Amino acid sequence: MVLKVLFLYIPLPMFWTLFDQKGSRWTLQATTMDGNFGQLVIQPDQMQTFNPILILTLVPVMESVIYPLIKKCGFNFTPLKRMTVGMFLAALAFVCAGVVQLQIDKTLPVFPSTSQSQLKLLNMGNKELAVQLPDNVLENLPPAQANEEYFTFTEEEVSISIVTPPLTKTIALTKGLRQTLLIPSDINQEWVLIDDLTSKPEEGNNAIRFVNGLAKDLNVSTSAEDFGIIEPFMSSNYSLLRNGQHTFSLMSGSQSCEYTRKFGFGSSYTFFIPSTFTFGPNCQESITEVEEIQPNTVHMALQVPQYFLITAGEVMFSVTGLEFSYSQAPSNMKAVLQAGWLLTVAVGNFIVLIVAEIAKLPKKWAEFFLFASLLVAVCVIFSIMAYFYTYIDPTEIEAQFTEKKEEKDEEEEKDEMKKIEVQMMKRDSIKSNDSDDGFKQSKM
Repeated sequence: MVLKVLFLYIPLPMFWTLFDQKGSRWTLQATTMDGNFGQLVIQPDQMQTFNPILILTLVPVMESVIYPLIKKCGFNFTPLKRMTVGMFLAALAFVCAGVVQLQIDKTLPVFPSTSQSQLKLLNMGNKELAVQLPDNVLENLPPAQANEEYFTFTEEEVSISIVTPPLTKTIALTKGLRQTLLIPSDINQEWVLIDDLTSKPEEGNNAIRFVNGLAKDLNVSTSAEDFGIIEPFMSSNYSLLRNGQHTFSLMSGSQSCEYTRKFGFGSSYTFFIPSTFTFGPNCQESITEVEEIQPNTVHMALQVPQYFLITAGEVMFSVTGLEFSYSQAPSNMKAVLQAGWLLTVAVGNFIVLIVAEIAKLPKKWAEFFLFASLLVAVCVIFSIMAYFYTYIDPTEIEAQFTEKKEEKDEEEEKDEMKKIEVQMMKRDSIKSNDSDDGFKQSKM
């Protein structure tokens, strides 16, 4: 009986391959989405709370409403059929995740490949600059401003020319990186090249840094991060800040300034302090904001349908599967089936590593569709196996075994009694023979 159930367990790991990714790939997907629900702001890892909330809601609804309604409609919705539908719902959840990922990819910036480099120009001076790049590309940079889009190059070195006054410099770029070129107000001074981010900030954080255009040191800090002392015409390192409102304190000697800015999810900014910057109550008006990676615009609410489908699949698959396993196993083998069920979970997590390593798909949406297709294929196989499965009643079979055992015990008891009777008869005959011999001897 146990082997028959364990045989049905063979296709089940694929369900857990998809289900357990809601805590990994789906959370990573949420880091590229906007979690602002008005008064409520949800962090990417908090989206998983929808799963237990939906479980507590769907289990009683399924047991008291859905299953009885299906039964009244005349459908024989057996446990194995429920499990098959649960697997199909999980595959459908990953189709939804793939569609959401396609929408996210449309909003993501195009980062350079290993054979490309990208460059942004920042004019730190007080005058407009006309900059000529390769292929006769002319860019006009307003004072204390940067160009909006990155320039993409395949060459390792590019020549950048200032039209007025005429000056040409050769800039060495690094393949696979985004970089910003700081052009000082005195163009004859050293041009500084700083590295930008080549991916979205992790966990939905915002990457923030400051460029000091003043001729003196500048100290920048917030309640969460300390950017340290920034030397003249240099930049700070990136610091990761959570979404929400942050107030930056800018200090130089005895002078100070408070700059308040509200951030979303997954953005990257460079704040430039120009040479014309003046400390005071209106100091933030002269700070230049350079957006390198725009905030997430696809809302996290789009993940709710996939969480609903995966949870409905879990209720129909996992709860029903354990119930089915216990109903088809004898009382002394239920622990073995529990171990077998947990083994399918472990194998499912291992399959994730194998498929991801073999496929090596560059796009996340392609991985979601791949896993959905694999589960649909396994779902068809499982439905065929379930069609030929014959349900049994372990209590009835155990009763038959018990009855046979009792009959066998009775027969063995009868045989034992017969043996005892035979032995007693033999003893009585031996005793009678001994008494006859004694009588004969005494008579003689």
